[in-house]
Amino acid sequence: MDLEGAVTRLVEYARNAGLIESDDRIWAFNAILDRMGVPGAQPQFEAVESTYYDVDAFDLQATLSTLIAASREMGNGGNALDEELVAQIMGVLTPRPSEVTKRFYELFENEPMSACSYLYTLSCDVDYVKRAAIARDIKWKSATPWGALDITINLSKPEKDPRAIAQAARSFARTRYPACQLCIENEGYAGRSSNSPLGSHPSRQNLRIIPLGLVGEQWGLQYSPYAYFDEHCIVMSREHRPMHVDKTCFMRLIEFVSRFEGYFIGSNADLPIVGGSILSHDHFQGGKYEFAMMKAPVDERFELARFPNVACGIVKWPATVLRLRSADGQEIVRAANHVLDVWRAYSDESVGVLAQTGNTAHNTITPIARKNGDGFLLDLALRCNITNDERPFGVFHPREELHHIKKENIGLIEVMGMAILPPRLRNELATIEKLLASDEDISGYPEIAMHADWAEQIRERHPELDEHNAEQIIKDEVAQVFENVLEDVGVFKWNAPGRAALDRFLSVI
Repeated sequence: MDLEGAVTRLVEYARNAGLIESDDRIWAFNAILDRMGVPGAQPQFEAVESTYYDVDAFDLQATLSTLIAASREMGNGGNALDEELVAQIMGVLTPRPSEVTKRFYELFENEPMSACSYLYTLSCDVDYVKRAAIARDIKWKSATPWGALDITINLSKPEKDPRAIAQAARSFARTRYPACQLCIENEGYAGRSSNSPLGSHPSRQNLRIIPLGLVGEQWGLQYSPYAYFDEHCIVMSREHRPMHVDKTCFMRLIEFVSRFEGYFIGSNADLPIVGGSILSHDHFQGGKYEFAMMKAPVDERFELARFPNVACGIVKWPATVLRLRSADGQEIVRAANHVLDVWRAYSDESVGVLAQTGNTAHNTITPIARKNGDGFLLDLALRCNITNDERPFGVFHPREELHHIKKENIGLIEVMGMAILPPRLRNELATIEKLLASDEDISGYPEIAMHADWAEQIRERHPELDEHNAEQIIKDEVAQVFENVLEDVGVFKWNAPGRAALDRFLSVI
């Protein structure tokens, strides 16, 4: 195994990527060996042409795999996962937080988006953003009456039960360090194994977070390691506290897009079932991507009499989304807060909306902000997490017959039209495709029993299905399920009772 050559190539890659300087090479070589727990080896800097290593063409994953294998061969690494060893190795090559912050704000002074590009590129180059893993994710678009929906099978994200998410939100542990994976204290953290009494926690030696002030509070900006879309960033509170949507939340969203005009940013809802997968830490998500919901037109306009400088409309979208537009950032915040206040207290039992049962509140909002020329756009998705005997997972959660494809909470990203589906579907859909294309009996395959009824329906709907078109038909059918998921999320349906109920709500705001 060419250990010396692999470490040398990695160090040269880091130098060419601007992660280290030429004078750092011997130090970096020795530090990497130390992290791997292997004896000293001779660097080969003089034997290679340093300018040969094109950063974009360099196979970082293959080189890291060589180093991990070498460490394992020599009996090092203990019970650490491969990704933990990678974080340790790449942490050596990652510039110090103060250096990264200084460079970020030097660029930000002239062009904020170039600062973001710098941080994103750095996060990729040090393998915090997992480019190779992201490239393996399965992605496609399918046309629907609501526009082209994005469907992704994320091979790195485990499937979570909505009840487990709610339980995690209730636990709100402060005894662990870091308290959760979104805490600022993750920067440089070595991680914990599954044997730790505090539970497992990923290594974050190669994570860098930019300090960011928002509405007088300290927050942090980083990029998601398993990005769902272009420059998928996370903006999180320095304080470990539960998600909360309120007027200050809207103020922070508007301030952020004022300073980062190329990005959208939004907040997950702050209640179980309708919130995202992490409710224990106040945070936002943003990036460059234009989702289907953003492209959706306004179907009908309405007015908020108290806010004459805010244009309002109902978005033609399966979830119930109100779009506010204004050049006045303060007024759009006040208008959004007014809608939130009214919605939190609003009930309409004719369509299943209940603001409260006992001391438990059910209504909240998923807000998404972006800049549009000289003005601001703020989309407000109305959410309600009420449950009943017929819909124990949520009246406005995907029906149980859709759970074979999507069971998890429908958070910020999915409300906008991007399905994030569990990794199990890669093999399950491939099996369904093979069986339908060959006209085999599905009942004999227990591994896809949860899909059996759906697969038979596909067979009935598509008598033309064969080995040539099976893949595309199944992809479009998955998108149809996600379309139904989004329709379930909508608190006011696109039918006569739903439209009448929405009109009643608009009449009181």
